[in-house]
Amino acid sequence: MREHGPVSQPAPSGGDPGRPDGRPKEACGVFGIYAPGLPVAHLTFDGLYALQHRGQESAGMAVSDGDMITVVKDMGLVTNVFEDRTLAPLKGHLAIGHTRYSTTGSSTWRNAQPVYRGSGESGFALGHNGNLTNTWELAEEAGMLPGVVASDSDLVAEFISAAFLPAGQERSDGRDLEEALTQVLPALEGAFSFVLMDASHLIGVRDPNGFRPLCLGKAETGWVLASETTALDVIGAHFVREVEPGEMIVIDATGWRSVRPFPAERVNPTLCIFELVYFARPDSRLYGKEVHGARRRMGELLAQQAPVVADMVMGVPDSGVPAAEGYARQSGIPYGQGLVKNRYIGRTFIAPSQEMRTQGVRRKLNPLRDNITGKRLVVVDDSVVRGTTTKAMVRMLREAGAREVHLRVALPPIKWPCFYGIDIGTRAELLAANMSMSEINDLLGVDSVAYLNLDNLVRAIDAPGAGFCSACLTGEYPTEVPARFTRDVLDGGSTQPNPDDAKLFTDTGV
Repeated sequence: MREHGPVSQPAPSGGDPGRPDGRPKEACGVFGIYAPGLPVAHLTFDGLYALQHRGQESAGMAVSDGDMITVVKDMGLVTNVFEDRTLAPLKGHLAIGHTRYSTTGSSTWRNAQPVYRGSGESGFALGHNGNLTNTWELAEEAGMLPGVVASDSDLVAEFISAAFLPAGQERSDGRDLEEALTQVLPALEGAFSFVLMDASHLIGVRDPNGFRPLCLGKAETGWVLASETTALDVIGAHFVREVEPGEMIVIDATGWRSVRPFPAERVNPTLCIFELVYFARPDSRLYGKEVHGARRRMGELLAQQAPVVADMVMGVPDSGVPAAEGYARQSGIPYGQGLVKNRYIGRTFIAPSQEMRTQGVRRKLNPLRDNITGKRLVVVDDSVVRGTTTKAMVRMLREAGAREVHLRVALPPIKWPCFYGIDIGTRAELLAANMSMSEINDLLGVDSVAYLNLDNLVRAIDAPGAGFCSACLTGEYPTEVPARFTRDVLDGGSTQPNPDDAKLFTDTGV
């Protein structure tokens, strides 16, 4: 195994310190390909580039030539980490890749993925999207000393490594990694979509609730796993189907097969509803539906639910635009652009003071004054979490001459924290958890505000019989969340463990 990257590197701007742009953050994007004869490293690069929106802190890939696994990872965007010179030596038939946004563990090179462990004949590599809810319980039960693991993903790799047969006792059928996974997976709780590989196998796993997406595709000479279908599209692979909640897909020279490592009673499909509203790319497909169409229908139902007399409908770029198009179409109010986004500003701009955070919004968005002056505006956004960005944006529109500003939000009020991999903060930080509608209206400085209700949100997604996790909206969590994990969060603490629990990790994000 070869692993490339710096020994240590300071954490970049990003991660948990305040989330000042007011936007929820995702956990990660994962990709895997088994395709003999194809340039798997270059295809993995393209797949990760298509998943860049899911994580911008670090990127990495592992490539196998059948004998050796080479891992390359670093802090930064996919295009910062990889170039032709980096990709050229990565020869093989099998690869996995990962883009990361940290929710457990801090933003350091050690926590960049894939995670590698030298178990079995050639070892294995792992990429993880999601957040376990029983990380600390598992670490304590295993008697792990402080500093042994750096994140929930690191913990899983340790458990898998420990489940391998001792050296010299490898299984004759080469299914060491698969067998280790069947032992470890039932103990894991929370959200996890994994891609894993050893020298000759690619494996994808989705937790029994299917909180995070994962799909299977067919490449020219093999198979592909990816967080979103857009990663299949960009490399010319054809969508086969979604990996089902609680399913493990094993891919090797014989093709792919399905394994069910979880007891049937644990399987309860509840895809994170935020995937449809915000996280997934609009050209991705979830539950058989293109995301863009669902977001447009959200706007249409929002116009029926909360009409207003206005001169123009505008979306907050980029994620509010499809719903704005739907609102305009349903209401008959002309659609127009009111804000221009600076494409070179990242999604995780961090600043130490409120004044600088507000200035950060101005760096990211600028009003089109001629389109705004004297007009009654319907401003459509995908979500409002803390209201920081929204308040600054409304002020900009007022200063640009807007006569009225009516805010319409394509997601119900967010009132509860997430324990499954979305960094939306604590209950004390959430605007709708602490204010009435009239108070929110006054704080944001709008003439009116309305949120799409949950029934209409599900109608807009239009996936009959599909299950969703909407815990951040309702407080009804699909799985049991340990009391030690929640005791401070609901009253304003951290979604990270308390200091006594945190000592289990070498470099936590507390």
